[in-house]
Amino acid sequence: MTAITETRLEFAKLGSRIGAEIRGLDLSGDLPARTVARIRAALNEHKALVFREANILTDEAQVKFARHFGPLTKAHPTVASVEGEENVLPVDSENGSANNWHTDVTFVVNPPQASTLRSIDLPAYGGETLIASSAAAYRDLPDELRNFADTLWAIHTNDYDYSVPKNLEHQNAEERRKEFTRLKFETAHPVVRVHPLTGERGLFIGGFAQRLRIVGLSNTESRDIIRLLQAYVTRPENVVRVNWEPNQLVLFDNRITQHYAPDNYDGQPRKLNRVTIAGDIPVSVDGTPSQALKGDSSTYSEVAPLN
Repeated sequence: MTAITETRLEFAKLGSRIGAEIRGLDLSGDLPARTVARIRAALNEHKALVFREANILTDEAQVKFARHFGPLTKAHPTVASVEGEENVLPVDSENGSANNWHTDVTFVVNPPQASTLRSIDLPAYGGETLIASSAAAYRDLPDELRNFADTLWAIHTNDYDYSVPKNLEHQNAEERRKEFTRLKFETAHPVVRVHPLTGERGLFIGGFAQRLRIVGLSNTESRDIIRLLQAYVTRPENVVRVNWEPNQLVLFDNRITQHYAPDNYDGQPRKLNRVTIAGDIPVSVDGTPSQALKGDSSTYSEVAPLN
């Protein structure tokens, strides 16, 4: 593998609205502060970064890389970590696929600011990760709808109706649901979140956003409005499709993206490991912070300083 020198640290765009990649940048060692700063700047610009030939071959190396960007969360508030690695979550096809659009762990008051995914076992075909820019989605809204969205708050929870057609359920679906909801969380987040570093506004919704906090509005009406806004997030021009290969790591900004893992690999093994970086409490366009309504997430993640 050819090492990338500091002067050649350039990311190639994968799309006009989201995504960039670099090949041959060795992420396994102690990265200089200027390299970390340039990666952070690229993340702010592109929202999702693909590192090919990254030389991160162990959980320890992935944890070390993620720590450059802030304190880490535990692997998950309810789901077990990789054995012996409290910060590493196995994203394993044996436990089902995350084939719905979501932002990681938005049911807690301070969701991760960023996520890293590392390739472990890959199918012969399929198994991509789709990542969408919620900032581009917000910019796409008509003025009247954008102004309405600025005023909205949504209730995010891990305790909701997971019902899907039985022929599409994973064989361990019921056990996974019980593990996922063994502790119940509920948080009110602004539908439009202001990114603390860039000042961009993005639609902060996704799969855990189950209803709007509007007196007199039914759950059905709430979901209809959320579906309308969600359709802007998942427009094809706002999405980058990340194809996986061995020795690859993806870093994405959890504050202003959503992602989706299509189940398109015919039951072949697919395993990635995830490490997430602790985040701040979201704020609305008028500066009002999110509010925890149910559940204590303090053992999962600290509220991290802005970075």
